[in-house]
Amino acid sequence: MAKGSTVGNIAQDLGLDLKRLKSGKARIFTEDSTEYIELDRGRGLLFIKEKIDREALCAKTTPCALHLQMILENPMEMYTMTVEVTDVNDNAPSFQKKEFRFEISESAVTGSRFMLGRAVDADVGNNGLQSYSLKPTDNFELELHNQPDGGKNVEMVLQKPLDREKEGLLNVKLTAFDGGDPLLSGTVQIYIKVLDANDNAPVFTQRVYKATITENSTKGSKLTTVSASDADDGSNSHVTYYISDTVDSHVAEMFLLNHQTGDLLLNGPIDYEKASRYQLDVEARDEGGLSDSCKVIIDVLDINDNKPTINILSMSSTISEESALGTVVAMIKVNDPDSGMNGKVHCSISENIPFTIISPSNNFFSLRTEQELDRERESEYNITVLCSDEGVPSLSSSASLRLLISDVNDNAPVFERRSYEAFVLENNKPGLSIFTVKARDADSNQNARVSYILDDSAVNGVPISSYVSVSADSGVINAVRSFDYEQLKDFHFRVKAQDGGSPPLSSNVTVRIKIQDQNDNAPQVLYPVQTGGSVVAEIVPRSADIGYLVTKVVAVDVDSGQNAWLSYKLQKATDRALFEVGPQNGEIRTVRQVTDKDAVKQKLTVVVEDNGQPSRSSVVNINVAVADSFPEVVSEFSDFTHSKDYNDNLTFYLVLALAAVSFLFITTVVVIISVKIYRWRQSRIFYQSSLPVIPYYPPGYADTGVTGTLPHMYNYDVCMTTNSRKSDCKYSTLGGQSVLVVDPSFSETMQRAMKEKSLLEDPDSPDLVREC
Repeated sequence: MAKGSTVGNIAQDLGLDLKRLKSGKARIFTEDSTEYIELDRGRGLLFIKEKIDREALCAKTTPCALHLQMILENPMEMYTMTVEVTDVNDNAPSFQKKEFRFEISESAVTGSRFMLGRAVDADVGNNGLQSYSLKPTDNFELELHNQPDGGKNVEMVLQKPLDREKEGLLNVKLTAFDGGDPLLSGTVQIYIKVLDANDNAPVFTQRVYKATITENSTKGSKLTTVSASDADDGSNSHVTYYISDTVDSHVAEMFLLNHQTGDLLLNGPIDYEKASRYQLDVEARDEGGLSDSCKVIIDVLDINDNKPTINILSMSSTISEESALGTVVAMIKVNDPDSGMNGKVHCSISENIPFTIISPSNNFFSLRTEQELDRERESEYNITVLCSDEGVPSLSSSASLRLLISDVNDNAPVFERRSYEAFVLENNKPGLSIFTVKARDADSNQNARVSYILDDSAVNGVPISSYVSVSADSGVINAVRSFDYEQLKDFHFRVKAQDGGSPPLSSNVTVRIKIQDQNDNAPQVLYPVQTGGSVVAEIVPRSADIGYLVTKVVAVDVDSGQNAWLSYKLQKATDRALFEVGPQNGEIRTVRQVTDKDAVKQKLTVVVEDNGQPSRSSVVNINVAVADSFPEVVSEFSDFTHSKDYNDNLTFYLVLALAAVSFLFITTVVVIISVKIYRWRQSRIFYQSSLPVIPYYPPGYADTGVTGTLPHMYNYDVCMTTNSRKSDCKYSTLGGQSVLVVDPSFSETMQRAMKEKSLLEDPDSPDLVREC
């Protein structure tokens, strides 16, 4: 309201005559130094003398009122008046900082929280701060937490994981709204820098720290120490502490937080009458940008000039963990020379301990057990007894009692894991230490001494002791034999841990040993089969297109995992530009169109290699015939079977030839004569035989219409002399592929048959049999 505005008619409200106001020299008094209200005696009205700012006058206190006293003379009278100052929405929400900056790791888990500085609105009620909004909300959302002072803390909660590679810097706008009319708002920009992998955030040892301090304490007084640990290593584990931006600036300035040690110190005067409790939000941040928060609650104690005196009358230094509930540990007497409420004393002890303190009579206290004791959970207690009077402010004294808990054998050994799993490479040496099982006994001395025993069991009918052994003292498990992955992939057994108590207690754990494969087996080629005397040839017609499937190398490796992953590559080839081999499937296909210039005889060397370390490999030789007719293949391959590489061991053969030339010459002559005689006798027997001649019809393979097969039909009419019964010429079609197997002796027969073509065309010839 403006100056001179009417507040009210005091004469009418109090039922006073205007003459009485003048004769009594009515005057207005106020407790404040500033006179906001003045009295018009002539009209009996109250006016605005100075402009009233409700926020400056009452801050957040509601309702806000001016307390006035009006004094009249002749006779002396006093009237008390209260003028309520109502709020108008004349203050927009504002943030203490112009911007917030965060460094957040991309490994921050969903649900991570980041404290934001809350906005301040000097207005109250609906005109005060009501809500917040965060835009954009792709990665974060807001959570509000009500505070004891009526405010709301703002937390930014991660809803979607961050990805620094996609977006290294995020700009988010936080807006605070009040509920007035018109609606007012304030905004602040949040800059978020996404840091690379730091996967462990600091963790406070307590979520809430409590501290007490008396008013008028000296500057620099230590309130408490907050502590957080980070499981990371190096610079990512270095933690620094900050007072959160959610704390009002005038409160934050009263305290000083050591960024390195976490010590919270008093930084200025503190007054109980202004505030009896302070709440600070403290953040711990590591250098990777991850953070955690906790609350520090500081209670301010009023002044009281005498502290209670604590006298320990009797105390037990040791107590058994089997002690019954209610066992008295100590008797304490507390004296306070003050009187009344300042001399009335009550005592308390530390929280979360199995003890209680009661007062059987005035100023006497007994410390007793309240819960069952467990030495394994806590072997000793440093009990702090705090005795306080009820003065204003309250003064207190404390005493520390050290109590030891004696042990009984009530805990069996406990293994560090519910089950164990270990890996050992095959072909290990007997006696190899595989790993160690470890059990701990929470008891002490002899009750905690643990021995390890291997339970009797069998693996495939063989006692487990034939496979492994366990050290009774250390729990080290050793291999008794060398393991073979191809025979035994895993086995399990049980180990018992037994303590040295009386009676002894024990527990069991299952141990599983998994044998890991080593690359100790080379690949085995299943197809094509490598024959000793015959030559296997894959036939490719000259009309074959690009990608024509010549054959497929099939191989297996008895190892497992990557040791059994096979790859194929072409090592040697008569014409490398004509063929290729699939590195994964072993399929040999043509790279280009076959031409008439390509040689009929093609020899390929394919290496099959596994993926082990070191790798092992096998080599397969494949003969390919590029021809359209069977006689052409036979004529070209007549010398192919004899084209062996004698240069590899040239020195050996030369020495051998020089040493045995005479012997070989004689042997060769004898063998040739014997063979001639043998063939002559066989031919005579064949001509005289009356057995019928059964014609042989080669199979035809039609187009299957499936990609990856040989979509051609091959039918061959082979004409041979009756003497060719002794040859090893065979024709087969394996998997839709033409395969020619040629024996060395067969080439001569075929050449002789082709020279006598005129005889083959004569159906009446007695010397030939035609097979179709």
